[in-house]
Amino acid sequence: MALCERLQRLFEEKHTRYRLLSHAEAFTAAGTAAASHVPGRELAKVVVLRAEDGPLLMAALPTPVWVDVGAMARATGRRGLRLATEAEFEPLFPDCEVGAMPPFGQLYGLPLYLDPCLARGREIAFQAGNHHEVVVMDYADYERLAQPVVCPRCLHRARSRAAG
Repeated sequence: MALCERLQRLFEEKHTRYRLLSHAEAFTAAGTAAASHVPGRELAKVVVLRAEDGPLLMAALPTPVWVDVGAMARATGRRGLRLATEAEFEPLFPDCEVGAMPPFGQLYGLPLYLDPCLARGREIAFQAGNHHEVVVMDYADYERLAQPVVCPRCLHRARSRAAG
């Protein structure tokens, strides 16, 4: 599988420059960062959450951190947030391998909240819809296309050393 179909179509329609990096298959964000040789602070991982009242939403965070559900609740105004299960979100991403969704919520009918730490870099990287390719592009182009809600405060808590 190459770059997911919806993302490829968006890039073509908007004449967007990007690089596609192939890497050894990896199923975790940390593994993807290591395999692609992209610093974890530049590699956006996607987390899908479900609100108490039912709707799903997407968050993009730097790879080496965990989502802070309380911070997400404050940023979104949603109550009872929890991580969505694969069974809950897999049907929304038919052109992506499970867990390799790119951080473009509007392509899948989901609001997208971006951790401000990802907005600090010149470039951003993210999975291309599969577990063996990463897209790298200018952050300004990403923000223009993805139109995320860039949160004023971090959406994450740091990983402890013991957690790996």
